[in-house]
Amino acid sequence: MSASSLPAFDAFFSGPAREYLLRALDLAIEEDGEDLTSKALFTSERFTAVVVAKQQCVVAGLPMVPIVLERTATHIGAEHSWNLTMNAKDGDTLEYGDELFQLEGDALLLLTAERIILNFLCHLSGIATLTRRYVDELAGSGVTLLDTRKTLPGLRYPEKYATVVGGAQNHRKNLSEMIMLKDNHIDRAGGIIPATAMVRKAYCPCPPIEAECRTLDEVREAVEARVDRIMLDNMGPETIREALALIPDDIESELSGGVSLETLAELAATGPDFISVGRLTHSAPTADLSMRMRRTS
Repeated sequence: MSASSLPAFDAFFSGPAREYLLRALDLAIEEDGEDLTSKALFTSERFTAVVVAKQQCVVAGLPMVPIVLERTATHIGAEHSWNLTMNAKDGDTLEYGDELFQLEGDALLLLTAERIILNFLCHLSGIATLTRRYVDELAGSGVTLLDTRKTLPGLRYPEKYATVVGGAQNHRKNLSEMIMLKDNHIDRAGGIIPATAMVRKAYCPCPPIEAECRTLDEVREAVEARVDRIMLDNMGPETIREALALIPDDIESELSGGVSLETLAELAATGPDFISVGRLTHSAPTADLSMRMRRTS
């Protein structure tokens, strides 16, 4: 994925998303408390730190580094300075030993912020790396990869940012972005057609409606209701093909449920518009990154 096609960090984290990000960073800083060890051992010393990749990975979260440093310095409660030189950018594929950035600054600041920086970078880079594997597997299929809301509480926006860095598109970021009729809604309303009617009566204009379908009969009902997108939930390839044949071109189709790298190509070959994958965020292994420090003064 080219850098020019990546979302601008500041644009992604604007409005409420920015506040959620800052809250997450501040909580991480507060959780760590006072660094008694570094405070006792270092006063005016300055360190140089280098963060390196210990595996091949797609990096995500680098613009968070200066924000963590700024907010950690405020938390420590003293004047602290640093110089940051980036050697990579979000979306880059790094090899073992590649440097992400170099950082020179007060020892207490660097040591206090070290684990917070690494925790976020390792987590988000792990998500971006796994996402890129799925995107590469889908190359040439014409199918768009989507993430889900299966994210860690408090980290919804950073995790969804990482999936976009990896090459996916965001499904809805919150419950207000789209109407999504899931099994509990459909069962309560007595079917997709009455559920759709209730939603359209409640909202004018009505947001886009997606209906989760478990059977071919529900697909037929969703088509009759003229929803905007039909999600085929946990269906096998043959059933998916039958379902897609029922869906007109002006209604989008999405596959979801139990999707893995091993099943992705077979599912994509059925021809949906989208495939959504929860494990991009809920099961991504962390990337292996490390920070090496040395005293400079």
